[in-house]
Amino acid sequence: MKINTIRFGEIDIEENRIFEFVLPVIGFNELKKFVILDFNKDSIFKWLQSVEDPSLAFPIVSMFSMNSDYSIDIPDSAVEKLKIKNVESLLVMNIASIPQNEPYNTTINLLAPIIFNLDELLAGQIILSGSGYDVSFPLFKNN
Repeated sequence: MKINTIRFGEIDIEENRIFEFVLPVIGFNELKKFVILDFNKDSIFKWLQSVEDPSLAFPIVSMFSMNSDYSIDIPDSAVEKLKIKNVESLLVMNIASIPQNEPYNTTINLLAPIIFNLDELLAGQIILSGSGYDVSFPLFKNN
C-alpha cells in the first residue's frame, strides 16, 4: 500500500504494519491508523506516521531501550481494549518533542506512553495517572 506523507514523500507500507489505535493519541481522536517508520537504523528515534493524515508524524523513542528505570503499570481497561495477553507482544514508545535547531533540548513524554500490541496490531496512548512522570522529561543531560 502506498501512502503520501509530507515529511517522507510517498512511501510503500505493508498493511500488516498498520496499527489501529483503539485508544487514540491525545488530541487526535479522529485518527485511527498509524505505522511505525524506521528510516535511520542508527538512530534511537522512529516515526509514528498517520496513515490518514499525511502531515502528521510524531518522533518516538523507547525509554526501555535506553537502560532507564522507567516502568509502567498499564490500567486494566487498557489491557482489555488492547487485547494484551503477554508482555512479550508489547512495544512501549514515548513521543519526543525535538526543538528545531536545538536537538539537545529534546524532551520525552513519559506520562503518556504509546502501547503497541504487536500480535494484534492494536495500539493506544495511555496516561499513567499518579505515576509522577513528566510530559517534558529531558532526554539529554545538560552539561
